[in-house]
This record gives sequence, structure tokens and C-alpha cells, in this order.
Amino acid sequence: MAQITPTTTTQSTPERPEGPGPMPPLGESAAAGADEPDALLAEGNGFLAQTLSELRKVVWPSRQQLFSESVAVILMVALSAAAIAAVDRFFHWASSQVFR
Repeated sequence: MAQITPTTTTQSTPERPEGPGPMPPLGESAAAGADEPDALLAEGNGFLAQTLSELRKVVWPSRQQLFSESVAVILMVALSAAAIAAVDRFFHWASSQVFR
């Protein structure tokens, strides 16, 4: 029987980039000159601009797709409710037969 010996290989671990650093305490902004109202306003506009930019990338469903998927969801919820009600009624009937 052949004996298998483990081999060791040295793998270099990729260097991990450092994170953004520690978070500023609550109530303080990381932007330079955050005490000025203009700096806070510019920071807020940047967020709003980025949010709108991301919303423009969203592929919104067509009216037909929205309608058909909504109908499918409503049907599945109704069928699930009916199945749960049927099982509940069966167990109610069975327990009333046992505990007369």
C-alpha cells in the first residue's frame, strides 16, 4: 500500500486594503469644515445626487408586468389562506369528534 505524504505549499496572502478608518463620534461629520452650514448642505446634496443617480439605474417594471405579478401574488396569498383554513377546519372537526 502506497503511503501518501502531505505536501506543504506556501501561499502568499493578498494584502488587504485598509478600511476607511474609525468612525467619527456621533454628532460630528467626517467632512472638513463640518461646522459650517454650507459644508453640511453640500454633504447632503451629494447624498441626494447619489441617490437620484442610483434611482435612474433602476429598471422599473412595465404596467402589464406589475399588474400580472400583483395578480399572481394575490392569488397565491388567497390559495394559501384557503389551504390553512381547510386544515384548521379539519383539525377543529377532528378534535370535536375526539373530545365529545
